[in-house]
Amino acid sequence: MNPIEELKAARPAHLDDRPIDPRTRAAELSRAMAVPRPVRRRRRAVRPAWGLGLAGAAAAVTAAAVVVSMNGTAPAPRPPVGSPASVPSTQKVTLSARHVLLAAAAKADRQPDGTGAYWHSVSVGRSLYSAAQGGYRIMEQQRSETWTPRATGADQEQWGRMQSLGARPVTEEDRQAWERAGSPTAIEVTVPGKRGSMVLKTSQRRAMTGHTPLVDGDKVFWLGRNVTMKDLRELPSDPDALKKRLLAWKGQDTDVPKSGDAWLFVVSMGLIMDMPVTSEVRGAAFRMLAELDGVKVIENVTDAEGRPGTAVSIKERTQGGGVTENRLIFDEATGRALANENVVVKPGGFQAGFEPGTVWNSTALIEAGWTDAKP
Repeated sequence: MNPIEELKAARPAHLDDRPIDPRTRAAELSRAMAVPRPVRRRRRAVRPAWGLGLAGAAAAVTAAAVVVSMNGTAPAPRPPVGSPASVPSTQKVTLSARHVLLAAAAKADRQPDGTGAYWHSVSVGRSLYSAAQGGYRIMEQQRSETWTPRATGADQEQWGRMQSLGARPVTEEDRQAWERAGSPTAIEVTVPGKRGSMVLKTSQRRAMTGHTPLVDGDKVFWLGRNVTMKDLRELPSDPDALKKRLLAWKGQDTDVPKSGDAWLFVVSMGLIMDMPVTSEVRGAAFRMLAELDGVKVIENVTDAEGRPGTAVSIKERTQGGGVTENRLIFDEATGRALANENVVVKPGGFQAGFEPGTVWNSTALIEAGWTDAKP
């Protein structure tokens, strides 16, 4: 069995060739738009065989999502996975989004760029589900890594590593309910808005590593269209010019919200979190966000890894009449991204059954930078 086939065989059941669960898709889109897509004659996104959270981009759940400007502050999120954030912190909008984002831009400008043969990133994704029986919630966790080459050509490949960290009850109350259900190691879960159910395992699986050729021999990311490393490294550092460039690439895939602010918010998260752009471009992305309508800043946020930070957010209406808040969490002291979270504001559609304030999926960025080493 070759390495790619081994990776396919090792994938969790819910990540096989059937339609991917909307929670996984939503988390992937929010993270970055990271993997290059095929040419227009093929509408499906190119996915490495290992199905990395960082690397996926298409999102069925967001196909009909429309970002809207809304007044007011979303409920304080209920942090996932029983981390140090399991005691909700008090969150209150106290500063203007423009003030905080411009300050973050100044810090991002000073981040060192670094050098290396590969852009390496590590993330941990989490998605929340309700057990089909027993009345408890569980959190699925997956660790992902990618190595994207700086050089291009037929001999260059993108590498990835995926490891399922298993699913576990979210709170102490959920754990007790899980134990009353017999502490199952294979848990059937429901997916609101989707027929049937799926099974998640509580055990951690072996990490699997694989590689795939670059799309067209040089495309490494997707940013409204397939782009090369050169495209990313030459993005303008002026926020107005950056906005113009990104909007020129907007709307080439129907899975992505079409309003200008929706597009810019989603794409900017990728630039800020884990794309190999220059520090000046990352700062320009913050400045561009500062000018968007409907963007809020929430202080004193704790991500799923227990790290304190500040969130910039925008609200989205979803299928089924729901509303979610898409959050980018960053460290104000350094301007570095920490995580992306989707918080339930109004339950509906795929978020049905979750209380307002629930973090229903998140992706925490563990590290991102240049390296000369590959797997």
